Amino acid sequence: MNSIFLAIFTFFLYIIAYNTYGKFIAKKLFKLDNTNKTPAVEQEDGIDYVPTRKEIIFGHHFTSIAGLGPIVGPAIAIIWGWIPALLWLVFGSIFMGAVHDFGSLIVSLRNGGVSIGELTSSIINQRARVLFFLIIFFELWIVIAIFAMIMGVLFNLYPESVFPVWFQIPIAIGVGVLVYRRKMNVTLLSIIAIIFMYITIIVGAHFPIKIPSLGHVGSVEIWVLILLIYVFFASTLPVWVLLQPRDYINAFQLIIAMSLLFLGVLFAHPQIVAPGINTPPADAPPILPFIFVIVACGAISGFHSLVSSGTSSKQILKESDSLFVGYGGMLFESFLAILVLISVSAGIGIKYITKSGEILRGFQAWQTHYSSYLGSSGLGAKLTAFITGSANLMEALRIPHIVAATIMGVFIVSFAGTTLDTATRVQRYVITEFLSGAKWEWVKNRYFTTFIAVLTAALLAFSQKGGKGAMILWPLFGTVNQLLAGLALLIITVYLKKHKKNLLISGIPMVFMITMTGYAMIKNIINFFLKHNHLLFGIGIAVFLLELWLIIEGIIVLKGGNNLVWEKEK
Repeated sequence: MNSIFLAIFTFFLYIIAYNTYGKFIAKKLFKLDNTNKTPAVEQEDGIDYVPTRKEIIFGHHFTSIAGLGPIVGPAIAIIWGWIPALLWLVFGSIFMGAVHDFGSLIVSLRNGGVSIGELTSSIINQRARVLFFLIIFFELWIVIAIFAMIMGVLFNLYPESVFPVWFQIPIAIGVGVLVYRRKMNVTLLSIIAIIFMYITIIVGAHFPIKIPSLGHVGSVEIWVLILLIYVFFASTLPVWVLLQPRDYINAFQLIIAMSLLFLGVLFAHPQIVAPGINTPPADAPPILPFIFVIVACGAISGFHSLVSSGTSSKQILKESDSLFVGYGGMLFESFLAILVLISVSAGIGIKYITKSGEILRGFQAWQTHYSSYLGSSGLGAKLTAFITGSANLMEALRIPHIVAATIMGVFIVSFAGTTLDTATRVQRYVITEFLSGAKWEWVKNRYFTTFIAVLTAALLAFSQKGGKGAMILWPLFGTVNQLLAGLALLIITVYLKKHKKNLLISGIPMVFMITMTGYAMIKNIINFFLKHNHLLFGIGIAVFLLELWLIIEGIIVLKGGNNLVWEKEK
């Protein structure tokens, strides 16, 4: 198949889905009403609750939920063939992921902008709240530590990205101050900011920056420390100072990169050289259920519910904006995953240079990189396939390979950076909400709670040499994240039951996600036991029992076994 058909078909399919299924859910299921005051308006504090234009919130939301998931997931799943990955991306995002993100956003909007964890106390019960908070804290704990490490690794892999990524900070602060303090035109400032950012990319391409090791302390460890210090300050600043403007202009940069990829497909229109179905590939786990765990962010991801109910719901100006941010943001991310899929299934076949310098093309190029699951499973191998394929596509636009590679390197690191920023801020909210009943007000201070979030992540990261401590728990992350998606859908489903709405729209995705990822977790736990990995086996059992307990609590509520306290009717 020619890649141009795949790109155009999915692009218009997502537009149709947004304007049909998305708007149906908005109008019939959630009945969006702009007369309802949002938490950003009711609780505006200039720090976390800041009513903002939907375009700016979309930029923040999109860059926060995307991370490396829509890049790494398809780059792994292609080992099973491009057809299974494509089907899961398309149908998963339209009927599950977008419903999950949109629903989490709406339920939070109508309950004071609190996180999905805090919502559990009113929607299910206080006992379930504690269980949910433990699961959320565990996930974000891993995310902060692993993304700090990943960014350190990426800065080493792509030193050309260091200058552009760090220079985004003063540019973003400048935009935030000029928009909110000087009331300057945001569109004009965005254009100027993007021009400056692409100038920094050209500079970075020719002047890469590398941090040397200091004695026994490696460069990755130094980067992890720098990033954790940075994210402490970034996550305590008012959202309008750095987080909002950085994510907004970052979104423009990422949209431009996606546009270049899309144009590259149109101009190069390479044939898909990866097999449609490739089972069973060497060393790979079974496609069912693991494709639903490995391909997360491009289809559905539990982390999205934390962003929707953690930061985005505190900035929505009016309810109608939530459709564009929640449902639209998920579909846009899924289209990014489609472009990644094209890069690793077709773009890689244009030209692939082996370590020995041999130039390969077509199926041979794809097969060489994806000769086995284990051989292509490292972070560098996953990103190499995408960088190679995307740079090949962009060369069709006469963009020099080094500049194209730098654009994509900055693209990747920027996504990781926004996820790290948002995850730390959400963890701060989670800790604050969990301590909401504490007698001492100082324990709910944003500096204290952010310090706890950063300190716990640092202890995990530095529990192993190279800042790789989170890698110990990483094998659990995928299943925990996807089971969290199922639990978020459970919360949405209970919410819909109270309002006597159609439960199937969220109920079917809920059952599917809990079943498939629960099955994957059981298989992982058995594998940990057989390999005598007692730590992961014990933690896996504990997390699984917490999830199972929470599911039982939810089922009791769905059957009408509890008297619930709900948000005030508007």
